[in-house]
Amino acid sequence: MAGIAAAVASYFLFFSKVSVEPGPFADNPRCADVISRAPETVLHKQRDDVTGDGVAAWGDGSVVLRCGVTPLRPTTNLCVDVNGVDWVLDEKRAQKDGVQVLTTYGRTPAVEMTVEGDGPKAGDALVDMNRAVRGIPQKSKCLSLSDTLG
Repeated sequence: MAGIAAAVASYFLFFSKVSVEPGPFADNPRCADVISRAPETVLHKQRDDVTGDGVAAWGDGSVVLRCGVTPLRPTTNLCVDVNGVDWVLDEKRAQKDGVQVLTTYGRTPAVEMTVEGDGPKAGDALVDMNRAVRGIPQKSKCLSLSDTLG
């Protein structure tokens, strides 16, 4: 009986990690800061044990944070300022499969957050992430159409 218990425990210890593909620039030292400042809970979900540099996940991978993704170029996708951090929504992906992928704008390294299943709550998750991301200096901001026409 003890052998079965040990086998089950070792399975959860070694095989229950969430695997997340790191961004191409995950080795940037600022990514280590982002991950260390990431909260223990997001959308009431506990932080997962994750493999990969510059990554964090919550709720068995239903919320994923990747630091060191390719910075966004100017875009017409929806951009929201959440307490001083600009995030851009990948609108095509949201329409295609309901997954919300949001990427910081104007910060290098860029940070990407993916929210599955809790789309309407993605804004709440962004608020949770701001403390982790704010340490990366913002070099440019999102502009609205009225900013460019004036």
